[in-house]
Amino acid sequence: MKDSNDPVEPGKAADKAAGKAVGGAKGPDELRQQIQETRGQLGDTVEELAAKADVKARARARGAELKGKASEAGHAVQDKATEAGHVVQGKAVEAGHVVQDKAVQAGHVVQDKAVQAGHVVQSRATQAGHAVQDNVPQPVRTAVTNAVQAGKRHPRPVLIAGAGVVVAAGLLRRRHNGHRHNGRH
Repeated sequence: MKDSNDPVEPGKAADKAAGKAVGGAKGPDELRQQIQETRGQLGDTVEELAAKADVKARARARGAELKGKASEAGHAVQDKATEAGHVVQGKAVEAGHVVQDKAVQAGHVVQDKAVQAGHVVQSRATQAGHAVQDNVPQPVRTAVTNAVQAGKRHPRPVLIAGAGVVVAAGLLRRRHNGHRHNGRH
């Protein structure tokens, strides 16, 4: 059981008011002043209790607080993602330059090899040309030279003759291949 002189639990303002009331006033003016102070303190205590009892307002305040924290966390994550994106982009650019450099180097190597091979082929063709020139009898060389010069002067008859030679070679080849197939059966 509570004694009527015990302080009230809900707020500190009520505790103070109760403590002064117990001590007593020395006169009516002091009593009025204590009553005014107690009313003010009780009003503050009632406001505190009302604020604690207003669940919706507390929930809204807590929601706003959490929303603010979530927004801050979202911005932090977004900043980190942006940083990571820049890092990845930088790495990709670096890798692209490395690949490009390697491709250029490989292209130079291939080009050098192709030039070397071209020189080898040209040298062998020159050697073969000299070998043919050295081994072909003089009358044949003279006839070929004359034919080439005549072809330069009159290209149409040479082209017609060349086409005839190609057709004749094709017919001979077919005939030759046809005899081989017949011999195998």
